[in-house]
Amino acid sequence: MKREPVCVLGERVWRTYLGGREIGKIHGDEKAEDSHFPEEWMYSVTRAFNAGREEIVEGLCKIAGGEYDEKTLKEYIDSDPEEILGKKHVETWGNTPGVLIKMIDSKERLTVQVHPDRETAKRLFGSPFGKTECWHILNTREDCEEKPCLYLGFKEGITRKEWEKCFFEQDYDRMLGLMNCLEVKPGETYLVKGGVPHAIGAGCTLIEIQEPTDYTIRVEKVTPSGYTIDDSMCHQGLGFEKMFECFHYTGAGEAATREDACIKEQSLENGGQCLVGYDSTPCFQMEQHTVEMGETKEFEEEEVFSCLYVLSGKGILKTETKEYQIERNSQFFVPAGKEKYCITNVEDEKIKILKMHGPKSE
Repeated sequence: MKREPVCVLGERVWRTYLGGREIGKIHGDEKAEDSHFPEEWMYSVTRAFNAGREEIVEGLCKIAGGEYDEKTLKEYIDSDPEEILGKKHVETWGNTPGVLIKMIDSKERLTVQVHPDRETAKRLFGSPFGKTECWHILNTREDCEEKPCLYLGFKEGITRKEWEKCFFEQDYDRMLGLMNCLEVKPGETYLVKGGVPHAIGAGCTLIEIQEPTDYTIRVEKVTPSGYTIDDSMCHQGLGFEKMFECFHYTGAGEAATREDACIKEQSLENGGQCLVGYDSTPCFQMEQHTVEMGETKEFEEEEVFSCLYVLSGKGILKTETKEYQIERNSQFFVPAGKEKYCITNVEDEKIKILKMHGPKSE
């Protein structure tokens, strides 16, 4: 049975920090305000973990229209994993896409945090996935006190003992001083490997593609806006001593950190741009494609699924049997299979699309 693309609805998710105004504007709400819903989880089969909100199911995206209307993407995938995700993918990773995609909009700096790499996640959490992630900067705000930036990686010579001392004294200024601060601009893409401490600065709107877990070790107990974080949200059940095993205590200077983390685009044979590929990480891949005015661009899928997100423009996504209207913020999950589809631009504005894949299969 041929599987058609399905339209997926993003899921706004509660977080400890403030933001989300720009996400609201992308959805057409010019009066949108910042709140504790600064993220939109996309194509997600991962449930969010928030202390005090354990009874609330959030983070699981739903399908809009068609046979699976109002069903979750997880229910859809579970109906026929090999057909939808691809046989090789399921053999390697099981019945999960193995990737989580988010849109993040920060009004304030996020707390300094780290996510485990795969080896540490397996040892401490019993998970095959850690949380290596990648940030593609969509836009930056001009109404924040500091320039949009990322805090990324330790400077040279930082020890676990020194880092633990900062935590137990809750010396936030010292924490930030031990890390590299990188100013960012729209269009840049940064890879953040598991084990690397980091914090998204205020005023960043970005697409994050990551391994599909919510293991976040936080070393600040109070957010910049004054929200007190529950202890379990800091150590994720590991305890305040064991959580420091999640950090990699290797450092570098600002220039070397930027050179290592800021990924250079690579041209693809079909005219697109690879923003992050399997040569950078086996965890995921993200491409950007442009369809000019009056142009039709054809895509031929490999035997893996993909996630399409429309950054701008309007047009038609057409398969052999169906047509779908697409516009800014449209989200489509395209099942595995070597079926062709094309996207036609029907407006004056360029169509820009992000095309994302899950982890590389063995």
